[in-house]
Amino acid sequence: IARLQADGSLDISFDPGTGATLSTAVRSSALRSDGRIITGGDFTLYNGTGRNRIARRQADWALDGTFNPGTGANNDLYTTALQPDGRIVIGGAFTSYNGTWHNSIARLGTNGALDSTFHPGTGANYGIHTTTLQPDGKIFIGGEFTLFNGSACGHIARLNADGSLDTLFDPGGGAPSSVYTSALQPDGGIIIGGSFTSFNGSARGHIARLNADGSLDHAFNPGSGSNYEIHTTALQTDGKVIIGGSFFMYNGTWRSHIARLSPNGALDASFDP
Repeated sequence: IARLQADGSLDISFDPGTGATLSTAVRSSALRSDGRIITGGDFTLYNGTGRNRIARRQADWALDGTFNPGTGANNDLYTTALQPDGRIVIGGAFTSYNGTWHNSIARLGTNGALDSTFHPGTGANYGIHTTTLQPDGKIFIGGEFTLFNGSACGHIARLNADGSLDTLFDPGGGAPSSVYTSALQPDGGIIIGGSFTSFNGSARGHIARLNADGSLDHAFNPGSGSNYEIHTTALQTDGKVIIGGSFFMYNGTWRSHIARLSPNGALDASFDP
C-alpha cells in the first residue's frame, strides 16, 4: 500500500510500517471523512498486528486500535463500501466473520464488530466482488455468485438496507459470468464490468449499463466492447466512464488496459493513453 502526491510521485510522509502481510494483497479501500482509511484484502497481519482481511488506519497512518474485527473474515475480502452512518458493507469469498457464519457479505459497525441488524440469509453462493451503495440505502452487488439467499441471480443482485433481496430489481437472466465492478450514475443507472459477453441474452463485451430497475439500457452501446475482462470503473462528472482491466482492444481500437468511454458507451478517442 502507498499514497501518491497529486503529481503521481510517492508521498514519503505516508508510512504504513511493514503494511500488510508479505505475499498478500490489499484489494479494497474506503476513505472516511475523518481521514481514516479502511482496507480489505487477503492479509492476516497489518504492521505486525493480527488483522484478518480488514483493518482501519488512523489519519496519521498508524493502525487504529479502536477498530477491532476480532478474528475478522475467514477468507479473502474483495470490496468495502462505507455507508453515510459509518457502517461498512464488506463482500468477498469468506463464509464467516469473527466466528459468525456470513456467506460472502456482511455489514460492520463503526468499531469493526458485526452488525446484527443486517440479515442476508444464506447470502451469496460464491464470491462478491463489488458493492455499490444507493442513496436510498439499497446495495447493488456483483460477483461470481448465481444464488442469493436461495434465489437465482445472474451474478448481480440488489439488496434492501437490511440485507434482504430486493425483488423489485429484475435483471432477467443477468450476466452469464462474473461481474467485477459497478458504478452508480446520478440518474440511478448502473455501469457494470466483468468477464461476461452478454446480458440477459443481448451481446455485451464485458461492459453494460443497467436501468434503475435492473433491465439492460440498450441506448448504452459499446459495440464489441473490450476483448478481455474489465475490472474497474470510475465515473467522471461529465458522464464519461473510465475503465481498466486485462483488455487491449475496445470496439476494435487498441487500448492497453485503460480507456475512457462517452456516456453512450462509445470509445472516447480524445483520451489516448
